[in-house]
Amino acid sequence: MDDEIQLIRDGDGLAVIGDQATVERFLISEGLPSQALRPRRFRSALGNAAGVAQAGSDIAAHSGRWVKLTAESARRIDKYGLRESAKTGLSTGVLKGDKGQIKGFVEFAKGSGPLRGNPAQLSNVAAIMSQLAMQQAMDEITDYLAAIDEKLDDVLHAQEDAELAKMIGAELVITDAMTIRDEVGRVSDITWSKVQATSETIATTQVYALRRLDALAEKMERKAKIGELAMEAEEAEPKARQWLAVLARCFQLQDAVAVLELDRVLDAAPEELDRHRSGIRIARQNRLELISRSTERLVARMNAAADEANAKVLLHPTKSPAVVRSSNQVVAGVHDFHGRLGIESGRDSSETRRWAAAAAEMRDRALETGAKGVGAARNLGNEALDRAGSVKGKLADGLAERARRRRADGDAEDRATEG
Repeated sequence: MDDEIQLIRDGDGLAVIGDQATVERFLISEGLPSQALRPRRFRSALGNAAGVAQAGSDIAAHSGRWVKLTAESARRIDKYGLRESAKTGLSTGVLKGDKGQIKGFVEFAKGSGPLRGNPAQLSNVAAIMSQLAMQQAMDEITDYLAAIDEKLDDVLHAQEDAELAKMIGAELVITDAMTIRDEVGRVSDITWSKVQATSETIATTQVYALRRLDALAEKMERKAKIGELAMEAEEAEPKARQWLAVLARCFQLQDAVAVLELDRVLDAAPEELDRHRSGIRIARQNRLELISRSTERLVARMNAAADEANAKVLLHPTKSPAVVRSSNQVVAGVHDFHGRLGIESGRDSSETRRWAAAAAEMRDRALETGAKGVGAARNLGNEALDRAGSVKGKLADGLAERARRRRADGDAEDRATEG
């Protein structure tokens, strides 16, 4: 057994294939958390391609791990300079070392691992990687739904809304299909025929939930008074949480259908697998963008309400903080939702502006204005005193001059009399 490992990277993850000990040393050295490529699913995918016997023996002697790529882990992999395939869109490469020390990079096609020179097998493994990425996202949504409300399932199942009832029915069908897939290892015609019709149902429910979120934002926009804003913001908080939960469940079910769909294509039309995988990826991104636009509108409206409440906190010391608190709860909920789905969020929550802080700010401004007034009065007084002193001096000078003149005139008269 050599110390060669094969790397396959798509837009979401990295597959590391090779001797188990070597794979583990590589992952530890790079600090990359990973999960196992499940052997039966892996071997099944390789077995459907050319070279079944060789593929089976090769994969039995190798171990596969999958790494979810984050911004940090992607940077660590970039240094290996993987080569991108124009056909599959995958980046691939082989690291070859000596005694467990990964030393050099060789081209993927020249490696000696189980996928060397077999484009069909590479496409199959790429499909499995896409499935793993979506299953990881599904698990994170499950955690999200559990975190926001332990009784959320009861809430959703108690809904009398027809659209939500349809979604719950589709969920049961998809859950059954995933269970059968895990047991059988493939998606049969019968299983797929049951699942096919659920996509439209889920899409309809998703649009319905997005419209409900848009309606919340519109109601906030129509309220101008702080009291009305406080009431609407308080009511929006639980409703937003509910509709975000519905959106999350819809997205989770759509990923599950995509996982089943890739298995079906792998079984029925493997030559179309690359194109189908790419199409699923594009459709998934389009759904994310649609959800992002709608939820960001709600965030913008809630932040605007918080800003408006903060600006009027002195006039409404009780209602304004209530608007901000409710708005922040909605915004925080949307940001958490975005994080679970991999959507980048924008502005953070607003900070409540307390009445005392606003009052203190006005006091400081008044003091500052008063200080400026006192300074101005002091300057004016000084100027007045200076002017008064100047006038007084001029007046004294004038009086002295007149007295001097009178004395001079008196002296002149005395001399004239004597003469």
